[in-house]
Amino acid sequence: MRLRHKPWAKDKLLNHPELVIQEPEKYKGKWQELFGNSNPIHIEIGTGKGRFINEMAKAHPDINFIGIEAYTSVIVSALDYALESEPTNLKLLNVNAQNLLDYFTEGEVKRIYLNFSDPWPKNRHEKRRLTYKSYLEMYEKILVKGGELHFKTDNQGLFEYSLISFSQYGLKLNFVSLDLHNSDFEGNIMTEYEEKFSKKGNRIYRCEVQFP
Repeated sequence: MRLRHKPWAKDKLLNHPELVIQEPEKYKGKWQELFGNSNPIHIEIGTGKGRFINEMAKAHPDINFIGIEAYTSVIVSALDYALESEPTNLKLLNVNAQNLLDYFTEGEVKRIYLNFSDPWPKNRHEKRRLTYKSYLEMYEKILVKGGELHFKTDNQGLFEYSLISFSQYGLKLNFVSLDLHNSDFEGNIMTEYEEKFSKKGNRIYRCEVQFP
């Protein structure tokens, strides 16, 4: 994906601290206090332009959502979406997911969403895949016991790799769809990529796994 540089994006993020949390490490273990309630926390890693996380926040007002995106020029679109929909249960973090343990304490998150992550197809880049075992170790630390990971992709190779990775890690497979849009699954909220790929006829893969 080629990103268009937006030199004004950083300032715009800084101008909306009510949505884009600066210095998120200060809220480690205190996210429910920031939201002002005791509702469960769900995070999306790789929020992109923000359709999924914003629509989820609107559909589930009893859940606190946190969208994580490393690219400033991308997450600013998620901010624009949030400024239009004005959700009260959504925060955005412009940080790298490699540092999750700096922002969340043990058992603070109930569910993690991975949507259309970079497949990193070359073998030498395996450790960069968000379903690689080192990432699963991080997820397990911040998730509640029995916490879930929901994963969607149009990349068959990444999906097959991830299923193996989940199995080797000992995760429980609760749901698998090899063709989501032609299944009876209800309540699917599409990402921008998902809509684009599905219109091209690409099959969408989805699974839900649970940590012990």
